[in-house]
Order: sequence, then structure tokens, then C-alpha cells
Amino acid sequence: MELEDALNQRKSVRSYTGEPATPEQLEAVLTAAYEAPIGMGKYDSIHLTVVTRQSLLDAIDAAAARLFGNPELHPLYGAPTLVVVSSSNEGNVASANVAAIIQNMSLAAVDQGLGSCYIYGAIRALAQDPALLSELGLPEGFTPLGSIVLGQTEEGYAPREIPAGHRFAQNVVA
Repeated sequence: MELEDALNQRKSVRSYTGEPATPEQLEAVLTAAYEAPIGMGKYDSIHLTVVTRQSLLDAIDAAAARLFGNPELHPLYGAPTLVVVSSSNEGNVASANVAAIIQNMSLAAVDQGLGSCYIYGAIRALAQDPALLSELGLPEGFTPLGSIVLGQTEEGYAPREIPAGHRFAQNVVA
């Protein structure tokens, strides 16, 4: 897929078949994560955790539903994989690094025909639950800052028109 097509067709997918990405698809998504720009080249400040254990996914999903005050919610949307992006740094650069990694994974998911959705609220719940956090096996000093769910979906990707009202305000300062 061409980059312009992936950029145009990317969307949040919130329905999954329950089938995980193939090993080749997952490797393509993780490779895209590794290709993201990282501030000052500090790659050792980032850690990826690929969660596929259903009991842990269910526990994270339930913790997020409690945080949102609605036990009927399923903030992970039944996706079979959650990739948690953690950093040993804090602040704007760490947040930008994590966002770039997740965006790269999202675009790679489109290219691979996988569903994906950025997940931040569930990560907030995870970070506040020491028992769940310990399940990730993070290196000392790392904190989850964002994540993405992945999986097979019956939703397709198609070109979309960007309405004029959905453009950002802009100006040129010369």
C-alpha cells in the first residue's frame, strides 16, 4: 500500500473477529514501531510489551471499565492483542515518542489489513493498578504511556474524502 493511501484510509477499528494478527503481520507492525522517530535517539528509553494473554487483556479491560465508571464497557473492544508502549522518561518528548510509535503501528496495521485503535484510557487504569502493572514485567523505571489494540477485523479500509470543515486552521508566518 502507498503511504498516502494508508494515511487517508487509517481509522479506529472497534470490532474484532477475535483472531490475532499472523506472526508476519505482527512483525510488520512491530517493525514500523521500531522505525518511529525517537527524541535524541534514546531508543533505550522505550519498551514495548505485546499482551496476548486473554486473562490479562480481560483484567485490563475490566480495570478500564471501572475507571470510566461503567462495568459494561469494553475499552479494549475485544481485540486479541494489546501493544503497550512504555517510557523511562517523562514529559513532552516521551509523549511525542510514544505517539509517533503508535501512529507508525497504526499505519502498518492498515497496510497489513489489520484492525487497530489507539488506547489511552485503559493504560491510565493499568498504570494505577500495581498488580496489573506487575503482570507486564516492565523494566525498572518504565511507565506505560499509551497503547494500541490489534487484530483481525471484518471492517475494511477504503478511501475517504476529507471535508473542508475537517481541516485545521492554519496560517503562514513568513
